[in-house]
Amino acid sequence: MKSEELRNRIPVSEIRFSTTRSSGPGGQNVNKVNTRVELRFNVYASEVLTIQEKALISRKLKSKLTGSGDLIVTSQSERSQLMNRKKAEEKLFKLLASALTEKRKRRLTKPTEASKKKRLENKSQRGEIKKLRKVSGADE
Repeated sequence: MKSEELRNRIPVSEIRFSTTRSSGPGGQNVNKVNTRVELRFNVYASEVLTIQEKALISRKLKSKLTGSGDLIVTSQSERSQLMNRKKAEEKLFKLLASALTEKRKRRLTKPTEASKKKRLENKSQRGEIKKLRKVSGADE
């Protein structure tokens, strides 16, 4: 699933924002203005996600969920509250999209004939180099 699809599905009313003072760039601006944005999205209480999607999200993002099912995303990299809010929304939708995307199974492959031949040639070259390092028996 793509993050744009989720952006269209999830209403803003299900997302809660709060702001605090940031520790990011901005000089004196940081000390005066609440630019850090904390976004909360309750996965369990969402009305647009199906039961299967909720289960998948809670399984894949369990380390990022609170006990009540809130997914918390923060952003404080920008100087303005509006930009941090947009970044936090982007992070949320990317997280949800990655959790809802099924990973493709890896298809097992075998080494090619050329790679097998190259490996054996490298091995024999290495062996020759090591043979040349040995001290011959005539010197003793």
